[in-house]
Amino acid sequence: MAKRDKDNTDKLHSCIINAISDKKALDIISLDLGTLPKAVCKHFIICHADSNMQVRAIADNIEEKVIEKLKERPWQKGGYENSIWVILDYVDIVVHIFQTEWRQFYKLEELWADANRTTYE
Repeated sequence: MAKRDKDNTDKLHSCIINAISDKKALDIISLDLGTLPKAVCKHFIICHADSNMQVRAIADNIEEKVIEKLKERPWQKGGYENSIWVILDYVDIVVHIFQTEWRQFYKLEELWADANRTTYE
């Protein structure tokens, strides 16, 4: 899958953030990895929820909204089996939706502490 231009990446980023917010995810952050050496993508978007049902609902809403508004599907996805950590890979943007305790355990944002961070309400 080809990388998209900045404008399309920004539209995707905004659509994902809105879809996450719609489902009341907690502690939504975006890490700008684009300036870091050997980064796997341009952005990580990370959030959490208190139940596997809500994690699944957030992931489903992201997929639905991105298809509806941008006609894109994730390149890869995983974690739906138990919904404790669902990953949606849109190539330039990788979304991580955790159950609360698993986000605290993995501390993914600490692994990328050098990245610029944006927090969303």
